[in-house]
Amino acid sequence: MFLWSVIDEKIKNVIFDFGGVIINIDYNLTIEAFKKFGIKNFEEIYSQADQTNLFDDIETGKISPQHFINELLRLLPKGISPNQVVHAWNEMLLDIPKERIELLNSIRAKYRIYLLSNTNSIHIDAALRTWNKVSDNPIESTFDKVYLSFKLSMRKPNAEIFNYVCEAHGLEKEETLFIDDSIQHVEGAQKAGLQALHLSNGLEIQDIFS
Repeated sequence: MFLWSVIDEKIKNVIFDFGGVIINIDYNLTIEAFKKFGIKNFEEIYSQADQTNLFDDIETGKISPQHFINELLRLLPKGISPNQVVHAWNEMLLDIPKERIELLNSIRAKYRIYLLSNTNSIHIDAALRTWNKVSDNPIESTFDKVYLSFKLSMRKPNAEIFNYVCEAHGLEKEETLFIDDSIQHVEGAQKAGLQALHLSNGLEIQDIFS
């Protein structure tokens, strides 16, 4: 962990993760929702740290949302509807505190800010509805640029996605801070040459930039 008093002066760009950093999430809610359908070992199929190919594929846009839903339906008892699967899949998505959006708007006076999220079209549609409930401005106008894994066909923690964002905007990596709640993504950013901060133990972005 580096000292903010040391690096703050050279940071010019900040790349934010979305889930767990901007929008509150609880992976266990989705796990429990699918367990109620009858998949008792769903946490073995999906977890924050280690995903099966099915979840990687939807996050990199290799499969459609419909294909993803159909594959999950194959694992479920008969009678479960596609809408029930979507609802269970979105259970992990919670609220976006308005003060976080206000903070993002305020720090743009000092930093260029970007969003880089491993996500899929099902989740982002739901998350943006939550965003629009607490913000008068679309997410695209809050960040200098929004990057979503399923549109890029790349995902964290692979170096190529960090390189892509930095090269697209001419960002010097040593001047760029990446913030994420998943340690494997933080380590991936560090390996790619960025400064990186792991949001853990209750740390929030308000604590960093206040």
